[in-house]
Amino acid sequence: MNLLYWLDPWEPSPTVVIAIAVAAILFVRGQRHARVTLARRIAFWFGLSALYIALHTRLDYFFEHEFFMHRAQHLVLHHLGPFFIALSYPGAALRAGIPFRWRQRFVRPALAARPVRMALDIVMHPVVAVTLFVGLIYFWLLSPIHFIAMLDWRLYRVMNWSMVIDGLLFWWLVLDPRPAPPARLAPGKRVLVVIAAIPPQIVLGAFIFFTSHELYPIYSICGRAFTWLSPMRDQQIGGLLLWIPGSMMSVIGALLALRHWMRLSARGRLKRVQHAQRAQHVQPANDPRRDASPATQAEQRS
Repeated sequence: MNLLYWLDPWEPSPTVVIAIAVAAILFVRGQRHARVTLARRIAFWFGLSALYIALHTRLDYFFEHEFFMHRAQHLVLHHLGPFFIALSYPGAALRAGIPFRWRQRFVRPALAARPVRMALDIVMHPVVAVTLFVGLIYFWLLSPIHFIAMLDWRLYRVMNWSMVIDGLLFWWLVLDPRPAPPARLAPGKRVLVVIAAIPPQIVLGAFIFFTSHELYPIYSICGRAFTWLSPMRDQQIGGLLLWIPGSMMSVIGALLALRHWMRLSARGRLKRVQHAQRAQHVQPANDPRRDASPATQAEQRS
């Protein structure tokens, strides 16, 4: 068996191929116009490659037939892959990779549409972001839900894509290196958001590890890839993957968010943003426009 054997998808999916190809093409086109450092390029390609490997290779067979392999898959889809893509901060490059006419005609009107803006405001709210990030892990690991998802290929793909999309949204929110605005959250809130996601992952991972009975019999029913590994040992390794590596990724994310906070503070960008916000909302006491009527203010500005 060579590398091509492992790269051959277990269950071919045009959606995965198109999504990965579009992201790769846009990034290659956009990096010519947007300044992208070598470190950011490596992070982007590593994250994108990790998503492809976890979604569209021969390894998918093992993801479907061993619980700990399934947890490793979701560790990549929800944490590792999106984490490195967000760390590369590819927004400017991806935007520059879209033809200018398409941006003017399709992208900008779509992003400016009220339903889209409202949806983004909801899912990117810090409380909602943490709830979704942790809640999806809990939801797909509920025994009845997990049983059905591993039997129905359509629900199985919905499960995987929900982890990818939520991971991208969460890490994009947390690892944004800019001050707020234009970032959605202030640097301090980003640190709190990612820290809040750590305890629930530890609790669920510990619960799975210490449970004395089999929680996910679907793997025994459908046949296990590793017959030498007992169901309980498989379950314990899966719990550890959620407990330790999953939590550690959140710790690393918190440290990077803290680093961005300290960098912005050291450069004085936080103070400049605060002063600019105050200047927009507070006028000087001796400004004659302060107590003038709106019509008078408009006349004075003209």
